Amino acid sequence: MLGLLVSAPVAAGFVWTEAEAREAHHQAQAARQAAKKAGTTFKPKFFTAHEYATVAILVDVIIPKDERSGSATDAGVPEFMDFIVGDQAPRQTAMRGGLAWLDRECERRFDRRFVACDDAERRDVLDDISGPQPPAATLTQGVAFFRMFRDLTASGFWTSKMGIADLQYMGNTLVAEWKGCPDEQLRKLGIA
Repeated sequence: MLGLLVSAPVAAGFVWTEAEAREAHHQAQAARQAAKKAGTTFKPKFFTAHEYATVAILVDVIIPKDERSGSATDAGVPEFMDFIVGDQAPRQTAMRGGLAWLDRECERRFDRRFVACDDAERRDVLDDISGPQPPAATLTQGVAFFRMFRDLTASGFWTSKMGIADLQYMGNTLVAEWKGCPDEQLRKLGIA
């Protein structure tokens, strides 16, 4: 357990490339469609059933459904994570260690694992490891895990079709003639 936890800060430094994100979404979508076609649900290759349930809850706490788009699970983020973490041992160790840390912290506080906690209990733990305030010395591993997990959740969501639509990204467009910043935007910024 200590070995898993010690590796979590190392994993926080990993960066997922655009190519990795694209491939992960492609693989996750293909797996999701194959399961749907077969009348089954997605079966993770890396995560255990318990870990996958934890991931699905945690990604939706980080990016919940709102009036503009669906949640992280709606965008396929858990499947994305299963693919992206699945073949890279350092990421696997950090992910498994962090998920185990989260369960142990919930067991310490509430005598049950993260998935069995209610929303207020989950947020109690997550608030302690996600905020800008310096964490308690006993929570540094949780903070490192949460930062890595949050970044992976954001990467998965904002590179998905749903996330790109949520951003309302229009892509590179040709500007035949640059006329400067529109007056309305300058006024908004307080610049005349």
